Amino acid sequence: QVQLVESGGGLVQAGGSLRLSCTASGRSVSSDGMGWFRRAPGKEREFVAGLSQSGRTRYTDSVQGRCTISRDNAKNTVYLQMNNLKPEDTAVYYCAADPLGIGRETGYGYWGQGTQVTVSS
Repeated sequence: QVQLVESGGGLVQAGGSLRLSCTASGRSVSSDGMGWFRRAPGKEREFVAGLSQSGRTRYTDSVQGRCTISRDNAKNTVYLQMNNLKPEDTAVYYCAADPLGIGRETGYGYWGQGTQVTVSS
């Protein structure tokens, strides 16, 4: 059984930081591509960041320079470090696993339940 469990969300003021974690079971974060997505109220889910099996990273333009995706293979956990948060970053953040190992904007087969991030102005 595959499980992706996100944690680390919360309420933060604009300009603050959060680190989201996604711990996987039934999948290996070192062999899968891993991604972070978000869904803001009234909007569609969007790609935030991706990490390929080889270590290549991708970011959507709106978070480039403010977010970093990384992984700890020993803990089978992927992280999303978010700095200089803005109110428009408010959303439910989801972790996802890509069995092909690419970690791009599409192709994810496994999803977590999400963690809420709220940024106050």
